[in-house]
Amino acid sequence: MKKMLSLAAMFAVLSYASPASAELKIGGDASTRLRGEFNNSETAAGVKTTNSDDLKFQYKVRLKASADLGDGYFFKTLVANEELVGGSSPGWATVAGNNTEKFQLEVSNFYFGRNMDNSHYQVGRLPLNSLNNPIFDLTLYPVPGIINSLGTKVYAVDVPVYQYNYDRVFGVNYGTKVGNGDLNATLVVLDNNSIKENTSVTTGNGLFNDGYLLHLTYKTNIGNVTVEPQALITLTDAQGPTYQKVSPNTFGANATIPAGKSKIGLSGFYTICKDSKGTTATTYDPTKTTQDNSTISSSTPANVDYNGYLFRVKGESGPVTAWVDYNHTTDKSSGSGLTEKKYNNLFVWAQYNFKVHESATGTFSLIPTVRYRASAQDATDGTTRNNQLRTELYATVTF
Repeated sequence: MKKMLSLAAMFAVLSYASPASAELKIGGDASTRLRGEFNNSETAAGVKTTNSDDLKFQYKVRLKASADLGDGYFFKTLVANEELVGGSSPGWATVAGNNTEKFQLEVSNFYFGRNMDNSHYQVGRLPLNSLNNPIFDLTLYPVPGIINSLGTKVYAVDVPVYQYNYDRVFGVNYGTKVGNGDLNATLVVLDNNSIKENTSVTTGNGLFNDGYLLHLTYKTNIGNVTVEPQALITLTDAQGPTYQKVSPNTFGANATIPAGKSKIGLSGFYTICKDSKGTTATTYDPTKTTQDNSTISSSTPANVDYNGYLFRVKGESGPVTAWVDYNHTTDKSSGSGLTEKKYNNLFVWAQYNFKVHESATGTFSLIPTVRYRASAQDATDGTTRNNQLRTELYATVTF
């Protein structure tokens, strides 16, 4: 709490800097959330497990700051909590025994650059807006990924990059007008795994062989429909939550169709990966964060071979937002104990935004939300299932 107050005080002082300094604009949001979580699963042998009694009281605070440096130069940052404690999502604190939980603010993303008439560039921890763009979700989580030492699995339809990867990446972005649309290219630094020279045993190391991705997008209009074809190309071997030393490639598009005062969103992405010298994680170090490569304390060689797709249909009409995701992945990877598996995941998100108060200086909203995921894994030994229902009530202020 002291850390949070110190950061707020620092922003307040900077925002009233001398006229010779850039003006720092401060905003943000704060939320409380009442979450009911209901899980059930079934093993291939038919053993069923149900957990229908899990109520959490949660909260989060985020601070946003931006500065106009003149001549198109700018700086932006988001300060938020990124801890993953007690089965919550990053950014949300869950009330613990006698309110002993801690809530600390950290620099979540920051970036600076320049906006020009027909182009721009920016560098830093760039926000992804992955809640509305599932290309990174399918790329990083084509098969269920383990995100902590407790063995918690995350699926491509769980909007995992938004929830568990903090919705940002470090990279360099350049965008420019091309024809009637906007072309953007982002070089993403995914990890810092390469720490030694290439040898006959440790292939995939060496200078400039950390995990690099190239994200290409082109956004344009065809009539009144907005389309955004995209490609996410892995330039060097990267470390994923399930497989390491792999180079998946993902292609697809988002489209937005206006329908009166409403709009319909469509997304479709396909990913493929074939790496004969990949590895799969076998054990995890519980003292490390899930996004740190040192989480993986040992690995097993694997011939990684998978492909999958993700489709989304989304509707927005006034205060109502809802979407349905479907993901199917076939994993033919071979290695120690690995057999062909097929994953089918269905996800539904629905919410209603009650605007209790709205003004030029901020809003106060109540947002009931329902999230449901049904997952199945088909393998030679049978089918396992894992379903989850979450009912939530948010109270949110923006300022």
